Amino acid sequence: MSKYLDRAKEIRAITEPHHNCTQSLLMSFTQSLDMDDETAYKLAAAFGSGMKSGLTCGVITGGLMVLGLFGVDDPATTQQLIKDFKARQDDMVNCGDLLRANAALGIPRKTHCDKLVFEMVEYVEKILKERGKI
Repeated sequence: MSKYLDRAKEIRAITEPHHNCTQSLLMSFTQSLDMDDETAYKLAAAFGSGMKSGLTCGVITGGLMVLGLFGVDDPATTQQLIKDFKARQDDMVNCGDLLRANAALGIPRKTHCDKLVFEMVEYVEKILKERGKI
């Protein structure tokens, strides 16, 4: 297991204060970004729950934030991240849609969100390793 995934699991286990998916993603990488957790927590606050509107899933926005902070900012990578996410999530990217679909399957919200965070941490870490960023 990687230090980033370990950190994500640590963060997702914290119940107070709550960490949304974007915060969890970004904070998983702060140790390598010269960024403190408080700054990451505040920066990502409005991106949880699909920008608090049920729109784009916070793990996508968090993953893109991390890539950008590491200097990975090309359209092909962004498009591939979203394409791969959609492929794993029945062509959905919006938080509201994802939550409704998983609720219909009887999957608890925390279980669903934790899984998405952990998958995206691994995905972003793979990209960063391939690019020689970590």
